[in-house]
Amino acid sequence: MKPEDRKKIAREAFKRKDISLHQEAHSKESISNEIWHKTSQGRYMTPLVYGASDGIITTFAVVAGAMGAHLSPQIVLIMGLANLFGDGFSMAVGDYMSQRTTVKYNQSEREREEWEVEIDPQSEKEELIEIYKAKGLDDEKARQLVEILSSNKKLWVETMMHEELNILEDENNSPVKDALVTFFSFVFFGFMPLVTYILATFIPFFAQNTFSTATLLTIVTLFLVGALRNVVTNVNWIKSGIEMLLTGGAAAIIAYIVGYMIKYVTTL
Repeated sequence: MKPEDRKKIAREAFKRKDISLHQEAHSKESISNEIWHKTSQGRYMTPLVYGASDGIITTFAVVAGAMGAHLSPQIVLIMGLANLFGDGFSMAVGDYMSQRTTVKYNQSEREREEWEVEIDPQSEKEELIEIYKAKGLDDEKARQLVEILSSNKKLWVETMMHEELNILEDENNSPVKDALVTFFSFVFFGFMPLVTYILATFIPFFAQNTFSTATLLTIVTLFLVGALRNVVTNVNWIKSGIEMLLTGGAAAIIAYIVGYMIKYVTTL
């Protein structure tokens, strides 16, 4: 059984409070071969979903604001595309810098812990013993546990990283890949509100119903992106879709009102 499949079964068991399903996910056969095999597939779902969310909401907010100001469809398209690629690039760079900083920090802390374990192992053991005692273990059990953990240097350092520094490292972490996933999901989903403005240049129906068609397409996409968040948040997909729809709708209404007010003030 693949790790992602086992996790899906475990989540479903928790939702249903189904003990037999839980036992299936935690059977010896299920966990013995696959549970320790790390995978990077699922981790990219987070930048994909949140890149998509920001992309469609910010782009449609620009479209709504421009329409509120009664700008021409050509101007709306220009503003929308400029925002789409500019904001998408900015978001991807920000994601990359944040991830890269985290990776560098974690690496420096790991090197420090390795050095401390090497030059003063007894003090590091005592430090870990005190941590476990603070968690509720008595002195004897804490010392026994630390002796077991410290018998493997790599495990010892990883335990210190977690227990002392609250750092959980991800060996599959790639700032570049995260940034690329964020950028392309932002651009792809953010492009949805602009599709009808492009089609309007050569299809009369879209030229006559540009904003209403763009709004309908955005509503559908917002709900789908919100439902997709279920993969990350494990919230009911309908509830998640409605939340995303309301958030995007609120942003669009605010942008439309601001655009309308600016248009009104500048024409006085």
